[in-house]
Amino acid sequence: MKWHKAMAVIAVLCLGLFGGYATPDNQAVAAAAAEEKITVLNPLGTPPPIKLKQMAPRLDTLEGKTIYLVDDGFIGGDNLLYEIQDWFKANYPRTTTIFKRKGGGGFDSPDPELWAEMEEKADGIIIALGH
Repeated sequence: MKWHKAMAVIAVLCLGLFGGYATPDNQAVAAAAAEEKITVLNPLGTPPPIKLKQMAPRLDTLEGKTIYLVDDGFIGGDNLLYEIQDWFKANYPRTTTIFKRKGGGGFDSPDPELWAEMEEKADGIIIALGH
C-alpha cells in the first residue's frame, strides 16, 4: 500500500515538473489554436414536434367484452399477459381474452393484419411493452 502512495506522489511531481514546460514549438501551436475558431454541429438535429393524441374512452364494463392481450416480443411480456389472462378468467368469466404476439421487430414496426383484426373485433387492448 505504501508503495502505491509513493508511486502516485512521484507521478504527480513528474507531471508538475514537465507538464508546464513549453518549448517554442508548443507556444506557436498553442497561439495558432487560440486564434482558430471551429464550428461544431449537433448530429442529432432538432426533433419534430410531438403530436398529442387523445386517449381512447374507457369501457363502461369489462363484462362480456373481447380484450386482446398483445405481446411485443420483449422477454417475459408473454408471462405477464398469461397472468392477466388468468386474472380475467377468475374475475370476469364472461370476458373473452385473446392472446396475440405482434409480428415485426419491435413496437414501432407495424403489423397491419393484427391492427386490422383488433380494430374489427376488440373492445379493448392490453399491450405488454418492454422497458
